[in-house]
Amino acid sequence: KKRGRPSKKTPDSAEVSDEQEVQKKKRNLNRFDGLSVEEVMSRTLPDVIEENLDILIIGINPGLLSAYKGHHYPNPGNHFKCLFLSGLTDKQLNFLDDTSLPQKHGIGFTNMVERTTPGSKDLSKEIREGGKQLLEKLQKYRPLIAAFNGKIYEIFCKETFGVKAKNLEFGLQPYKIPQTETVCFLMPSSSPRCAQFPRAQDKVHFYIKLKELRDGLKGAVQSREVEETHYTFDLQLAKVSSH
Repeated sequence: KKRGRPSKKTPDSAEVSDEQEVQKKKRNLNRFDGLSVEEVMSRTLPDVIEENLDILIIGINPGLLSAYKGHHYPNPGNHFKCLFLSGLTDKQLNFLDDTSLPQKHGIGFTNMVERTTPGSKDLSKEIREGGKQLLEKLQKYRPLIAAFNGKIYEIFCKETFGVKAKNLEFGLQPYKIPQTETVCFLMPSSSPRCAQFPRAQDKVHFYIKLKELRDGLKGAVQSREVEETHYTFDLQLAKVSSH
């Protein structure tokens, strides 16, 4: 007989996979207070929109956390703090304030695709159809600026203007929404997973440019004096829960 401890049985890869799936489901149930991912995916996220907004921010589709909480961009790591840091809002807000933005700051939210998914990679050809629906929405509500949150603008540009966008640069785009005076503005994704601009401070510049564009289109007089600005940022307010 061989001495020593008996060799441990190596678990079958299928058993490991099943166990990982069980653990993942448990985490999701805890994350969504007992709701399964399928139940959360069945929810929709209403637009925050009205006619003649200054800025309509356009995402690709609702994520699980947005659909679960019923608010746009609720992840505390999301970089929409840049709205405040750039001066687009006069005080720090969080996702619970999304419905107040149209009246108080002229800012609204919508998505190209209405269906909720764990990630944008789970979408299919419906993105193209969503682009057509978005065009109709923009023609109906006529915001001053259609601000695309991330490079979904590439798809919209091809479908709407028949132009294959190459080497897109962030900022004001050369095309207006057909039959409107709405201009298009491309922003880096507000997600903290945005590899090109992983930190909020990397993105504030584009929000400042968005504010300058809004003010210019509205004929606001901009001060040429350089002023030192002091910001305080309440991390707890950013993380506040909807419960």
